[in-house]
Amino acid sequence: MKLSNFNFNLPEELLAEFPAENRDESRLMVINRKAGTIEHKLFKDVIDYFEEGDVMVLNNTKVFPARLYGNKEKTGARIEVFLLRELNAEQRLWDVLVDPARKIRIGNKLYFGDDDSLVAEVIDNTTSRGRTLRFLYDGSYEEFRSKLTELGETPIPKYITREVTPEDEERYQTIYATEEGAVAAPTAGLHFSKHLLKRLEIKGVEFAKVTLHIGLGTFNPVEVEDLSKHKMDSEELIISEEACEIVNKAKERKSKICAVGTTSMRALESSVSSNRTLNPYTGWTNKFIFPPYDFSIADCMITNFHMPKSTLLMMISAFCGHDLMMEAYKEAIKEGYKFYSYGDAMLII
Repeated sequence: MKLSNFNFNLPEELLAEFPAENRDESRLMVINRKAGTIEHKLFKDVIDYFEEGDVMVLNNTKVFPARLYGNKEKTGARIEVFLLRELNAEQRLWDVLVDPARKIRIGNKLYFGDDDSLVAEVIDNTTSRGRTLRFLYDGSYEEFRSKLTELGETPIPKYITREVTPEDEERYQTIYATEEGAVAAPTAGLHFSKHLLKRLEIKGVEFAKVTLHIGLGTFNPVEVEDLSKHKMDSEELIISEEACEIVNKAKERKSKICAVGTTSMRALESSVSSNRTLNPYTGWTNKFIFPPYDFSIADCMITNFHMPKSTLLMMISAFCGHDLMMEAYKEAIKEGYKFYSYGDAMLII
């Protein structure tokens, strides 16, 4: 499979600028791989496809307000700083992206907040837009983190051209997010409401929670025609003993295991034993899944509609089968499904 196999024309108006009014009332396309059928439902109908003892694997990572706006010393130029990851808590060192990058050099200072209550010094260049910042702040670490939260903005994707609203703080977060560390939401999970989770629970569906802190690398464009040469950025991953037990018991009794989102699927496939069970894991993963690929754990998945040539689309193709996926995407465009982070959902069984 080559990069060009994953190109298609996506009308701009199908990129969702806002989420559906109610989380569980976005649209749901259901694809049956065996039968080769495509059905059109609402997301809350997902419950009809699961039985008692089935397991849904949820990524419980929590998005932090990663986008800050500061001013450069002397010139006062407005600079966007996107926090990627904390490198050293004690020294308050962070890996960031800056925009416009050409103005930001080692030694520059940036001031944040109306009262310049937070200052950062550029101490290294990492990539063309990447920098390492040392934040200068007098308070305790807890006070520093709460200052970042206060000044930061919900990092909704760049293609959404509107201003961030207070609603985004709630809606660009799954309702089961507990472990802070992501700079982008695991978007398939955004469709679950408290009510729907409760109904699934009453039906006897179990939930296994894993943590994969999504970085911006997931969205990096693939720039090589030969997919085997593309390198994914590493992202932090935690799979607990408890999650493994829930998943492996379901596998044993031949219940359905559903990965909610591409990040949950990557988490599962990053820690598989030789007899195709799930192992506990704490560390990093740069797993890149593209066709052909033999999946070991999940036998169904929930996902959003992805951008042309994206690594996420490649994983879906590997799971769904390329021809059926392309047919489904053609149908989605014809039927006006919404794409990307705030878009509609797909269940592949």
